[in-house]
Amino acid sequence: MSLLRVAGRPLLASMFVAGGMNSLRSPEAVATAAEPVVRPITERVAVLPDRTEQVVRLSGGVQVVAGVLLGLGRFPRLSAVALAATLVPTTLAGHRFWEAEDDAGRVQQRIHFLKNLSMLGGLLIAADDTGGAPSLLWRGRHTAHELRREARLVRRSVRATARPAAAVGGLRAKLPVRNGA
Repeated sequence: MSLLRVAGRPLLASMFVAGGMNSLRSPEAVATAAEPVVRPITERVAVLPDRTEQVVRLSGGVQVVAGVLLGLGRFPRLSAVALAATLVPTTLAGHRFWEAEDDAGRVQQRIHFLKNLSMLGGLLIAADDTGGAPSLLWRGRHTAHELRREARLVRRSVRATARPAAAVGGLRAKLPVRNGA
């Protein structure tokens, strides 16, 4: 594993672990801001809890677990996807710069919004990073290609040995049968 991955993953994950812990400890602090985003999501996704505080707590739990896993380099691609999935509604709920009433607040919220977009970009890159190892899709395609190649070789080998064997069998059929042999 490269030094960049060893250092970069924990740095990227640290914000999610810290933010997730805050959401787990006190979801009510962000529940009112999250309500406009959480409500439409919970109406469409039946498995999510009805109360906004519970959804915020669930999102925080996902961020802590996925952040720790990403930081440790365990299931980094899956962890990055999970973090990206929680970051989108978090960003839309927490940094609605277009609704800020004063210019200073709008500027601050836009900065945080763009910071979260940058983190989302990093997560998407991490989700695509195979760490130098081929992806499952590539490995599957490569294995299928190798199996087809092996099957062609077997088929050629069978054909190459079948003709002489058939010729020998035909010759034996024409030879007189010896008694005692």
